[in-house]
Amino acid sequence: MPIAAFPYGKETLTLNIPESRFKAGLASGMHHYKALFSQEELVRRALENPIGTPKLSVMAEGKRRVVVLASDHTRPVPSKAIIPPMLAEIRKGNPRAGITILVATGCHRETTRDELVNKFGADIVEKERILIHDCDSQEMVNLGKLPSGGELIINKAAIDADLLVAEGFIEPHFFAGYSGGRKSVLPGIASRETVLYNHNAEFIASPYARAGMVEGNPIHIDMLYAARTARLAFICNVVINSQKEAIYAVAGDLDEAHRAGREFLAGICQVDAVPADIAITTNGGYPLDQNIYQAVKGMTAAEATVKKDGVIIMLAKSNDGHGGEEFYKTFVEEKNLERMTETFLKTPKNRTRVDQWESQILARVLRHARVVYVSDAPDEMVREFQMIPAHSLEEAVKKAEELLKNPQAAITVIPDGIAVMVR
Repeated sequence: MPIAAFPYGKETLTLNIPESRFKAGLASGMHHYKALFSQEELVRRALENPIGTPKLSVMAEGKRRVVVLASDHTRPVPSKAIIPPMLAEIRKGNPRAGITILVATGCHRETTRDELVNKFGADIVEKERILIHDCDSQEMVNLGKLPSGGELIINKAAIDADLLVAEGFIEPHFFAGYSGGRKSVLPGIASRETVLYNHNAEFIASPYARAGMVEGNPIHIDMLYAARTARLAFICNVVINSQKEAIYAVAGDLDEAHRAGREFLAGICQVDAVPADIAITTNGGYPLDQNIYQAVKGMTAAEATVKKDGVIIMLAKSNDGHGGEEFYKTFVEEKNLERMTETFLKTPKNRTRVDQWESQILARVLRHARVVYVSDAPDEMVREFQMIPAHSLEEAVKKAEELLKNPQAAITVIPDGIAVMVR
């Protein structure tokens, strides 16, 4: 009898599945990939062999103001293994460089000091100059129009830099294709107006706005243009495993290096859909399953393999609740999913509402399949999102069987829904 294991918060939940009902386990090969070197050595080697650019130390020569874009508290980037060697490389080329670490929060809340220490280590937090991006700040610069027509408004600290570089990680992204690279600028350090325009309903509805897709993806096209226009000159990105450890690293040009990372990732995390009545998935555990908002990402992996009108069982601890006030409000105020979707598609790009994209994608998932949601979130909150609350895997499977009126319903499992690209 197959035993499936699922990350849930900082725990692991397991489920025994009868052989007769088990269809497949869709898992990323990167969780079993054995890196040849330590995280630090992988980053060092990437910095020594940049793709499409000179070494960072050479690029830093003569630069007075260097800004390093860093991921925020919502991303499991192993910054302790990336930021110190990047800083050392900058100072190797220019010991007098004034360096600022700009935390690319996008439209997320401010990263706390404790979260900064957890992310970078106390030494970095105490000794380095760190700024937190605020998408609603007046300290912004308008750089003109995006290819799509939206305003490109970026954090002034980045624009004032003589050299702009970024760290990050590359994983499948449910509408940008992949995380990392150009995303450090848009949405990372963009204004709310720019982020909302880029995440408009027409772009989200594009068949090219899916995990693993960049060609023809209108969201990616705008993001890449924004990063180039902001003069993002160098990136250091990693691919991580389920332990949130780097197993691969690239450095250099924001597109060429990112492309090399994408190719590595696609080679080990693309899987074929195996249709089933029930698909069980997660958001990879902590820190990405702290709220319902983030959990939509994991659901899209199950959406790609569950049969129409089947059941998705989503495991996400959601100890922080819904994760987006406007996201929650949308589902409280509108119960008709078709009407909700039509309203989004009729909304002009420059009037995109906060969190509209997340609501649009969740509505799409719910129109395809029913969702049983295993979490610590209040039951009533889960129901407002038109999902069925459950508090254990066993309870969730029983509810799925009842919904399907089939105690022998076939099951496909996706232990980490954000680590795979289901085709």
